[in-house]
Amino acid sequence: MSKIVCCCPCPWLEALCERLCNSSKKNLEPPTQIPEPDAGEIYTALWPFKARADDELSFQDGEQFRIYKREGDWWTAFKLDRTGKVSAKGVVPKNYLARRQTVKEQPWYFGTLDRFETQNLLMAPGNGVGAFLVRQSEKNHIGCVLSVVISDREVKHIKIHENQNGSFHLDPSEMFESLEMLVEHYRREQLRSGIRLTRPCARPEPKPQDLSHQTVDDWELPKEEFTLEEKLGSGYFADVYRGKWKGMVNVAIKILKKNESLNQRDFLLETQILKKLRHKHLITLFAICTSSVPFYIITELMEKGNLLSFLRGEEGRDLKALTLIEMASQVADGMAYLEEQNSIHRDLAARNVLVGANDICKVADFGLARIVKEPIYSTSDQKIPYKWCAPEAISHGTFSIQSDVWSFGVLLYEMFSYGGVPYPAFSNHEVFKMISSGYRLPAPNKCPSHIYDIMLMCWKDSAVERPHFTELKTLLENLWITESSHDTSDPAGGVS
Repeated sequence: MSKIVCCCPCPWLEALCERLCNSSKKNLEPPTQIPEPDAGEIYTALWPFKARADDELSFQDGEQFRIYKREGDWWTAFKLDRTGKVSAKGVVPKNYLARRQTVKEQPWYFGTLDRFETQNLLMAPGNGVGAFLVRQSEKNHIGCVLSVVISDREVKHIKIHENQNGSFHLDPSEMFESLEMLVEHYRREQLRSGIRLTRPCARPEPKPQDLSHQTVDDWELPKEEFTLEEKLGSGYFADVYRGKWKGMVNVAIKILKKNESLNQRDFLLETQILKKLRHKHLITLFAICTSSVPFYIITELMEKGNLLSFLRGEEGRDLKALTLIEMASQVADGMAYLEEQNSIHRDLAARNVLVGANDICKVADFGLARIVKEPIYSTSDQKIPYKWCAPEAISHGTFSIQSDVWSFGVLLYEMFSYGGVPYPAFSNHEVFKMISSGYRLPAPNKCPSHIYDIMLMCWKDSAVERPHFTELKTLLENLWITESSHDTSDPAGGVS
């Protein structure tokens, strides 16, 4: 295109002409095209997702993507239309996608699950006899497991054997080239239990680990983005409310009470570390609001509230010992992760464990928790929960992961007494004298003897003699498997 020449001697008009010329050029240029992605694996959406930020993509289950950039929990992807052409580019949560033409894409494949989570999923409303799923056991030596509902109260877990040539079988007399072929066969033919596989287990939608991909690193957010709803609870350090972020995402909002005693810089540094702690049995910290007092801490919302109130409620009172054992093992699992991260909780109790769908438990409390580099943290703060504290924490204000183990023993007492109060009718001073002289809480009514033995292990006088949380997790898991395995003649007997 020829250049437009302005003959006017006025500099202002000349500049205007130049701007008009440049504008005309831009208008004549073709619109920016979405680039075609490089050839690569195609991914399928397993659930629908609604975008939470401008550059995120909304999509429906079944839509397909090519990945442009993999980064953390959020990937940049090209969305494909039905003809395979690119229709949009944006950010998507990776845990909503599965690689196409792999077993992960199958509606019955659930990835890594433990046995308790599996049973909770399969026994949920909507799954009848014959409902099933295939999962990877958390125990590496077991591998793949077929879990199927065989009655209104029982789930069978059957190990899937994989041969060196890549074939699979439940029975050595029948080999299959793939898991898909194995599943299709047992949809037509009966298992040894006389049950035929019917429909895949209803699959719960995952939760993104962040409010949006923009809050992964930039998570100091304005209070105006949050709406307070009903009050969920109140404690010494904070009040907790149900709330919403931008009217889209349900959250829990903890409003701190003792803001004047907080060092804002230290608080920000601490919460930066807390934000990076990610574990399925640890509550997720989404964001903070510290531009004005009172400070907000924003976490994921657990619908059933804190464990103490849950145990005292109608649903909690009906829990069987087997379920309580599994819930306790989940808490131990979350605490084992904190132990690996050199994190000391300092206030582990039923009131600071939250319960969600399928009785999933997550360790919470961002009021007392501290992240330290040393294995022991000392404090002069005397506002401590005496009835949950180890002797050394009361006498010297010395907290460690082993003092958290003592608290876990008291939490077990709360669980198996269905929300009972430890050391009822005794003052803090009396409790300290009692435990210092060797007194220990008695076993709750109908508490399994093995569970009380674990409590006593947690309440050893010497901190170094108490078990670590990894050991506690293993003890509880093994106890649960032993108690739940009724039919040892089945090939699945003992499978986790």
